[in-house]
Amino acid sequence: MQESADLVIVNASVHTMDPAQPRRMTDAVAVKGGRIAALGQDDVRRAIGPNTSVVDAAGGAVIPGINDAHLHFVSAAMSAFGYVRLDPGLAPDWAAVVDVINAAPAGEDGWIRAHGWDEAVMGPAWGNLLECRPGIPVVAFDSTGHQLLANREALKRAGINAETADLDGGVVARAEDGNPTGLFQDGAMELVSRAMSPVPVSTLRPALLKFQEHLHALGITSLTDPGLGPASAGLMDGAGSTAALGLLGDLAEAGELTLRVTVLMLFAGTGGANARAVDEGLRTGLAETYANRGIDPQQLRIAGVKIFADGIPRSGTAWMSEPYGKACTHGSLVIQGSDDAERVAELNAILELITDAGLQAGIHATGDAATAAAVEAILATADSRGSMGAGNRHYIIHGAFTDTSILATMAANGIGYSTNPLIRAEAGDMMRQVLGEGRFSVHQPLRSAADAGVRFNLASDAPVTSTDWRRTVVAAVRRGTRSTPGNPGDPERITGLQALAAMTIDAAWQDHAEHLKGALTPGMAADLCVLSDPWPEDEEIEKLLDLDITLTLSGGRVVHRTTS
Repeated sequence: MQESADLVIVNASVHTMDPAQPRRMTDAVAVKGGRIAALGQDDVRRAIGPNTSVVDAAGGAVIPGINDAHLHFVSAAMSAFGYVRLDPGLAPDWAAVVDVINAAPAGEDGWIRAHGWDEAVMGPAWGNLLECRPGIPVVAFDSTGHQLLANREALKRAGINAETADLDGGVVARAEDGNPTGLFQDGAMELVSRAMSPVPVSTLRPALLKFQEHLHALGITSLTDPGLGPASAGLMDGAGSTAALGLLGDLAEAGELTLRVTVLMLFAGTGGANARAVDEGLRTGLAETYANRGIDPQQLRIAGVKIFADGIPRSGTAWMSEPYGKACTHGSLVIQGSDDAERVAELNAILELITDAGLQAGIHATGDAATAAAVEAILATADSRGSMGAGNRHYIIHGAFTDTSILATMAANGIGYSTNPLIRAEAGDMMRQVLGEGRFSVHQPLRSAADAGVRFNLASDAPVTSTDWRRTVVAAVRRGTRSTPGNPGDPERITGLQALAAMTIDAAWQDHAEHLKGALTPGMAADLCVLSDPWPEDEEIEKLLDLDITLTLSGGRVVHRTTS
C-alpha cells in the first residue's frame, strides 16, 4: 500500500469467505476508502499511519457483514418499534393477548395495530379478538405474515359481513351462520388492510432508523426487503407501501441509510397474483423510483418482483403433490385461475413479463408442487426468452422438494434458493404434525442443495422470526425444533461455515453483487463485523449465541461499536 489505511483490525481470526479459497483465513485486515485494502499482519502493519484507527480484535473472528436476503425491513421495523407487541414472550396465550389489547392505547387514527401472535404456540386463533375493545377497531397480525385477526369494529369499518366473498388465494374464516370470525388468511387479509389508513411517515421513519441501528448491532450490513409496493395491503402488516418505498429513497438521498437494501416490488399480495396486475405495475415505472436522484445503487436498488405462488402449510394453502394436514388437502397455487392448468399458465405469463423487464423474480413456493411449477416456469421463460443464467437470477423462496432432481435442475440453470432454517426450528413441531415425519425430515434440504451446487442463502424472513443470524446458523447446523435437539445423523445438516457463506457471499450472489460484497478480499467493500471470540467449531456451534458483535463496518464506516 502506498497510503496509510483508514482503519486496521489486528490480532484477529479473519474468515475471508473468498469463494476461490473457501477456507482461507488470516490474522489482520486493513480498510481504505471504504474497501478492503490489505490482509495479513505483515501487509497490514505497513498500512498503519499516524491517522489510522487500530482495532485489536483480541483473537475474535472477523467475518463479512451479514446479508439477510429475505428480511421484511419495513414490516419488521414497525413490528419492533411501531405496533403493540404480541409475541409469545410477552403474551403467551390468548387470554394474555386480550389483556394486552385491552390495555393498549389507540393510535392517532383511532386504530389499534398489534403484531406477533403465533398459532403454533398459542393454539387456534378462531375468533379470539372478535369481541374485544367495542367501538375501537383492532387488527392483530400474526408472526407468519399470512394471517390477521380483526375485532367486530374493524369488520364494521371495512364493510365485512356474511355476504363478503373470499378473495382469490385467501380465506375468510366463518362461523356456522356464515358470519366472519375475525380471522383472515393470505389474500383475504386485504379486505381488512385496505380499510386502514397508511402508517404515517412520522411513525415509520423513526422506526426504520431505530431498526437499522438494531440490525447493525447484530452485524447485518445488507438485506433484501421482499415485497414493497402497491399490493402491500396483501402482505404482512400492509406497511410496505409505495410510500414506504419512497421513504427509503429519501433516507438514502439524505445519507441516513447505512444498510445496503435490495427491494422486490409487490404487484399482487399473498393471493390472486396475475399477469395483468404485474404488467400494469411494471408500466407505472415504479422500478425507476430511485433513478436520477443521485442514489448509489450499491446502497439502495430495486431488483425485481415478488410473486406468491402458494401460501403456507399451516394454513393448508401450500400446494403439495400429496395430501397433508387434518383437512387432507393438496392446497393449490394462489395464482389467479380456475384450475391448476390455468394457474400454471398465468405464472408463466408473469415470469415472462418480469424477465422481459430485465428484472429478477423471487417466487414464494412452500409446497413441493408449487416449487416444481415455479422452476418449470422459470425454465419455460428461459426457453422462450433466452435470458437465463447470469441475467435475471430468478430464485425460489422457501421451497420444498419431492426429491433432489429439482435441485440439480436449479443448479444447472442458475436458479437460486432462499430459505429459512429458523422458521423450521421454531414452527417445526407444528409442521411435523401437518406434513408428517417423512416430509418434514427433508424439509429445507440444505446439504442436498449444497451437494447439487445450488446457490442458496439463509435468511430470517423477519418479522416471522428473529433477525439474530446467529440463531439461524445454529438452526441450520443442528436442524432441531422447539421440542427436539436435532438428529446428529441428519443428512441435511450443513457446517457452521457453510451457513456463514450462505449469509454472506452466496447472499451477495442473489443481489448480483458478489463482485462487491460478501467476502473480505482486497478491493471488496469493507462490510464486516468483529465478534468477541473465535468462530466456534460445529460440535459447539451454540457458543455462537454468546458471542458479542463488537464492531460493524458498512462501506468502511463504523455503524456499530460496543463501548467496552
